[in-house]
Amino acid sequence: MARKLIAAWGLLGVIALLSQAILRLTPFAVEAVRSDLSTGQWIGLVVWVAFMAHAEGYRGFHSKLSPRVVSRAAYLLTGKLTPWRVIFAPFFCTRLFGASSRGMWTSRILLSGIFCLIVIVRNLEQPLRGIIDCGVVVGLGIGLASMIYYAIRALGGRPSPADPDLPPDEAAVVATPPE
Repeated sequence: MARKLIAAWGLLGVIALLSQAILRLTPFAVEAVRSDLSTGQWIGLVVWVAFMAHAEGYRGFHSKLSPRVVSRAAYLLTGKLTPWRVIFAPFFCTRLFGASSRGMWTSRILLSGIFCLIVIVRNLEQPLRGIIDCGVVVGLGIGLASMIYYAIRALGGRPSPADPDLPPDEAAVVATPPE
């Protein structure tokens, strides 16, 4: 039962972070859509939203991050637990620690880049900020739905298609079939 709670904490923590971002950005997106956008701004909005739906929503979340988060949450059910993994399970599920060196660096660099973009976009004026936030909200929404989809599949007995990307010493143990 404790392991189920830890895995749920990891997965629900990531879902909560995505949900919070969507809730915080949506008012800016709505404000931009409700403003008097020019034809060029509407075209930019539609193109940006379509791009973000594909790049962030489908390619980033649905194809990569969501299945990996669910796979790593599932690993918490049976794998090696440490106090850090229990306390910071959402960060474990997003590969910020307890992953291959490449996986951790990839996640950390991506997170740093996202943070820099947040700082830049936060300082933009409307409607440009809202147009950008529209695309981000759509991408995050697809990502959130995708994560819930993979979690429901896992609860139904269909494991995530992603490798949990564990450190080499743990990956060898997981890859070795029981005798």
